This record gives sequence, structure tokens and C-alpha cells, in this order.
Amino acid sequence: MSCQRWPRKLFQKPRRRTSIIQCIYVVGFMDLFGVSMIVPLLSHHVKALGASPTVAGIVGSSYGILQLFSSTIVGGWSDVVGRRYSLLTCLLLSSFGYGLLGMSTNIALFVLARIPVGLFKHSLSINRALLSDLVSEAERPVVMGHFNAASSVGFILGPVVGGYLTEHEGGFYTSSFTCAVIFLLNAGLVCLLPWREVLIHSHNANVGNDSSQGCLDDECIKVVQNGSHANGHRQVFDANPGRRAPGQRGAGLGWREVSLLQPAWRQLSSVCSKIHMVASSDMWDLFLVRLLMAVAIMLYYSNFSLAMEERFSVKPKVTGYLISYSSTMGALSGFLVGPVTRLYRNNMAALLLHSTILTCSLIFLYTTAPNVWQVLLTSTFFAISTTIGRTCVTDLVLQKGGTQASGTLIGAGQSVTAVGRILAPLLSGLTQEVSPCGPPCLGVVLALAAVGLLLVRIPKWNRSLVEKTAQL
Repeated sequence: MSCQRWPRKLFQKPRRRTSIIQCIYVVGFMDLFGVSMIVPLLSHHVKALGASPTVAGIVGSSYGILQLFSSTIVGGWSDVVGRRYSLLTCLLLSSFGYGLLGMSTNIALFVLARIPVGLFKHSLSINRALLSDLVSEAERPVVMGHFNAASSVGFILGPVVGGYLTEHEGGFYTSSFTCAVIFLLNAGLVCLLPWREVLIHSHNANVGNDSSQGCLDDECIKVVQNGSHANGHRQVFDANPGRRAPGQRGAGLGWREVSLLQPAWRQLSSVCSKIHMVASSDMWDLFLVRLLMAVAIMLYYSNFSLAMEERFSVKPKVTGYLISYSSTMGALSGFLVGPVTRLYRNNMAALLLHSTILTCSLIFLYTTAPNVWQVLLTSTFFAISTTIGRTCVTDLVLQKGGTQASGTLIGAGQSVTAVGRILAPLLSGLTQEVSPCGPPCLGVVLALAAVGLLLVRIPKWNRSLVEKTAQL
């Protein structure tokens, strides 16, 4: 009898893990679908409330500033209390913020509604950390690429629905409440995830990623964090669900969660220690590359509509089609990550270098484009190169930092991007005073700096990898 059940269990485990990953894809799609319904309408709504352009700009930048400081903290918190609790907290508080936005009949309420969203809209980052917990290092780029593709599709479709709702009376408020409901549905979907299976697959993936860690059969009690692998917090996973782990209460439970019940000061101390670990690590080069490329890409898009009108007399409607086409190509590019990484034999450093060189070249070709057709061609390959580059940077950060602080690392990366969002508008405004091509020209310079940094640092990464392999 046991011989007949064994193959079925082997078959069910990969299938269940695939179902969990697909559910996370759906959460990512719904997340950006709801957000993109609101984002294009925010500036119009705050002006309709009577805000001056200066006040509207300050209110708009407040979200980015909150994200800058909260991304790393929330990411570290997800390593401490686990993905489940942190993800639910972020989804519920984001839903509250968007619901409050639907009641914002004055500027004060509008600003108040942006605070919980700015502090806790990190569900995508936690989802990425959860995916990195579930899969092996070799599978991670493919899964991340598919997740980015699913999220991007939501970002493409959301503005269409938001624009349709806005045409009706009270459309902004309807869109805001719809977005709040979407986040509530996401929270419900997260609750329904089979977290027992998440723990099992996270344990298996972590063991596969770190073969140097030994394990004795009856003493292999893995400390995990709801799909994360933080140290020093007790969520006990027992490989044998029928046997209680030491100190475990309740029959038939293979794991228990107590880290959320720890005192706030202890959670804060753990978060600070993880942030300090990332800050003191030798990963400044990867974060600097991410910052340079983020600003370069934002400069490319910053005055795209105005530049197309001034250079080629293209109407805003046609420019909108070009932007939509580029976004669609970026979403589809997520499915190319797997084949490309296999082509490079998972050499993510080389792939990042080549994608950065390609991105730099395409920005230069855009600045010198003699007609719209060359802009169309460059935007096609630009969407592909930037999608692959973002996946490479994230994967390299997780490779160097390890899965034990994946939430903190991904959060730190989002903080770096938030810095780029603050710098890019300022640099774009200054360079537009010189020429319509000023922002992308500066983007070329920044991308070249990123290429130079990679050429200097990649040999050091390779030497460190060889030394680490020799020690193992």
C-alpha cells in the first residue's frame, strides 16, 4: 500500500507548489491592476480639490518619500514575523488607505489617505520574497520574470478600467473603492493559501539552495518564518506532522507561529539587525547599479510625450499608443527571462552586463532617432532589456545576500528605486532647459557609468564565487 502512495506524493508536491506560485501571480496581477486604476487620476483629483500646482507636487512626492523609508523596514519585518502576517497587514492597510481615498472630499483627507498606502504598499516586494523562498536559486529568475509579467499585465489593463469608471459621475471615488475591494480580495486569497504547504516547499527550497547545511533525520527541525528563513524566531517546522516538536502544543500541527506575538521592541531589534546586516554588506555596487539604471530609465520616459511632439510633431494620442505598446512588450518580456537565463547558463552577472550595455545603446539610439519608426524599434528592445536587467539585479542581490533576509534585501532595492523616483524629476527638469533630448542624454551618461562599474566589479564577484566554492 505504501509503495502505491509514494509516487502519488512525489507527483502532488510539485503540483501543489505550482498552484501556490500561480496564486501569487494572481495576487501580483490584481495588486497592480487596482493601483493602476488610481495612479493616473491622482493629479487630476488633487487639483479638483483646489490644490495649487506646488501643493499638488508636494502631495505627490510624499508617497515616494514614505516608500523610501518604509520599504526596507517592512521588508525586514517580513523576515522577522513571516510573509503571511506581513503580507496580510500590508494588503489590509493598503485597502484601508484606498478606501479612505474614496472618501477624500478635501486635501487633508487626501493626504491622510496616502499615508497608510505610502507606508504599507509593499505587497509586491513581499510576494517576490515569498517566491524566492519557494523556489531554488536556478528557478528564481524564471519565476520572478513570470511574476513581473503578470503584474505588468495588471498595470496595462488597470488604466483602461479606471478611465472608463471616471467618465461617470463620482468616477474617482468609485475607482478608489473598487481598488480597496481588490486589495481585500487579495487579502482573502492570501488567507486561503495552503501555508502548511508553503512552509514545506520553503524548507525544501532552502535546503536545496544551501547544500552545505547538514541535517539529521530525527533532529532536523527547521526554523522558518512563514516561507522565510529568518534566524532566531520560533516558528517550528517539523518534517513529521504526526510528531510534536519540542515545546509544541496541539495535536497534528507540524508548525506553529509565535514570532508575531513577541514584544514590539524585540521585533524592532530584529528588523534593525537585518537592516544593519544589509547596510554593512559588500553589496553597494549592485545597489548603485540599480540606482543608476533606475534613474536612466526614468529619464528616458520623463519627457517622452513632450519630446515626441517637439521632435516629430506626434500627437499625444499616438504617443499614448507608443507607451502602451512599450508596456505590453515589457510584460511579454517577462516570459523571455527563462530562455535567456538558460542561454547564459544562469550567469546572471554576464547577463546583467550585456542587458545594461544594450539599454545604454538603445537610449542613445532614441536620442539620435531621425524618425518615429526608429523610436518604435528602440522602444521594443528597450522594454525587453530593462525587464531582463531588473530581474538580473534582483537575483544577484538575493544570491549575494542569501535567502535568510530576502525581504530586507528586496525592500532595500525598492528604497533605492524610490531614491531614483525623487532624483529623476529634478534632473529631468534641469536637462530639459537645455534640450528636449536632455533627459535621455543624461540617461546615457548614467547607464555608461553603470556599465563601467559592472566591468570593474564583476571580476571581483567571480573571484569571490570561486573562493566560496573552494571553501565548500
